Amino acid sequence: MYDLIGDLHGHADELEQLLHRLGYRQIYGVYRHPERKVLFLGDFIDRGPKIREVLQIVRSMVEDDAALAVMGNHEWNALAYHTEDPESPGEFLRRHTPGNVQQISRTVDQLSPAELSSYLEWFRTLPMWLDLEGLRAIHACWDDSAIAVVQSALAESGGVTTDFLKPASTTGAELYYAVEVILKGKEAALPDGVSFLDKDGSSRVHVRTRWYLSPVGHTYHSYAFETAGLDCHHPLENTTIAQSMPYPTTAKPVFIGHYWLPHKQPQILTDNVACLDFSVAKGGFLCAYRWDGEEKLSNSNFVRVDVEE
Repeated sequence: MYDLIGDLHGHADELEQLLHRLGYRQIYGVYRHPERKVLFLGDFIDRGPKIREVLQIVRSMVEDDAALAVMGNHEWNALAYHTEDPESPGEFLRRHTPGNVQQISRTVDQLSPAELSSYLEWFRTLPMWLDLEGLRAIHACWDDSAIAVVQSALAESGGVTTDFLKPASTTGAELYYAVEVILKGKEAALPDGVSFLDKDGSSRVHVRTRWYLSPVGHTYHSYAFETAGLDCHHPLENTTIAQSMPYPTTAKPVFIGHYWLPHKQPQILTDNVACLDFSVAKGGFLCAYRWDGEEKLSNSNFVRVDVEE
């Protein structure tokens, strides 16, 4: 059985507390459980105070078969940030804009060049999703068509190589959109003239959508993950409805991270969808779900650890 853990962002102290609470103990430097495994949902780096320690814990568990892990968008961003554009020497696939430099700064500052290089190579080995017996795991959004596009491109490119990263980082390419969906979720453009401020104070004209639900009958406000500051109750555009692919209610449970949920208590999104990102890097808490094979998820299976002051 699996203990699924959401976005860590360099919060090693909280991770170790959570592992202890879940019954994991260090054996020869690796956290293990006699009967269970962890499944990490990505976003190990950036923002937090102990990025090196988080990476050491997670990588050692994965390599010693005590855990599984999927890639998050921050690991993906790091790969693109450090990969030179083969068509534009001196440029990188993720541009070194002030915002991008700031986002990755804590990771770069906390790791030596050799460590960073080693972890970037490890990031390449992480799957973007896991479809296991009884459950699924993906960082942001389970979408069969996007997964098929990425799966085909990975096979053709031989993995997360530069040949894969280039089109996946090129706006407008089919692979770019597919990776965006898997690792960052789906968005809907707001009506003309409508915007809102996100958690970082940036003005947004797109909203992250609750892709697992049918959009029929929803407004922009009711279909958005982040509604604080979003005062838009217009019905959704037909294009958003047409492009939706709601997660079937009969499908196996899927676990996601990514969305910085603001809830004071963890709660499932539907009977078979659970998000485990409760903003540990913004004063929230670190969260796990103890999955014991159930098809219908339960709020009683969440375990949390609050951020260390």
